[in-house]
Amino acid sequence: MTGISDAFNRIISSIPAIRLTGILEILIISVLIYYVLIWIRDTRAWTLLKGILVIFAFVLFAYIFQMSTILWLFQNLISVTIISIFVVFQPELRRALEQLGRKNILSSFINFGSASAVDEQATKTIEKTKMEIVKACMEMSKAHTGALIVVEQKVRLSEYERTGIFLDSLVSSQLLINIFEHNTPLHDGAVFIRNNRIVAATCYLPLSDNMLLSKELGTRHRAGVGISEVSDSITLIVSEETGMISVAHDGMLFRGLNQDELKEQLSTLMKSQEPPKRSRWRRNSKDEKKANE
Repeated sequence: MTGISDAFNRIISSIPAIRLTGILEILIISVLIYYVLIWIRDTRAWTLLKGILVIFAFVLFAYIFQMSTILWLFQNLISVTIISIFVVFQPELRRALEQLGRKNILSSFINFGSASAVDEQATKTIEKTKMEIVKACMEMSKAHTGALIVVEQKVRLSEYERTGIFLDSLVSSQLLINIFEHNTPLHDGAVFIRNNRIVAATCYLPLSDNMLLSKELGTRHRAGVGISEVSDSITLIVSEETGMISVAHDGMLFRGLNQDELKEQLSTLMKSQEPPKRSRWRRNSKDEKKANE
């Protein structure tokens, strides 16, 4: 027993004392890592990160099998690659620093409010958003007003939103109808909806090159399918020629939907936006605050 006690005491004595500065360092590093991950998620850096991971896996493979030529090339190109990353992502880095300067980190990271009340309010807001979108699409269908509405989900589409005009307003059928009204400044292009708010209008979308799409479909439908191919977004298209309502998701196009079918499609596809269960100690982002206003 004495030997076990001595060994235990030696182990305890070998553990360095935890100081207050050490705890603060851990908290600061955790917050920095958190915001870096948020920045990666909201920009093209996520795609770049996946590419870097593939390259490192390839280099690890070369290291295990002692492929000296590949390792030499990697060692001589890594410094140039790092500089290129900063050059390519200079706008995103600058925007991230500007947001960091404007952000109240403590209040945006911690919230002691009632989680159940927030969840209930968020659920009501999502349902209201669905109803407003359906109402707008039905009205525009009757008037043969062309429309292109992108409902963003988990994948952020900031690079496409920046091609349009920033709005940041609550979703209402009247506003959507007015945006797509003929001969108005904002009618051309797509509207983006994120967290139950209209974030941008007149946005340009990538066109689908799917050869299986009907030749009858125009640019508006191909743009709707195109954005659904590169993200998990839900795109609603109202045809200007026929008034037909379509929904594009995951590269697929559902055409000729009536009001009930449109409600069913939105209810099925927007399930991922429903708020998760939260504890009283939780993160409350800026977008969540806006959704509850």
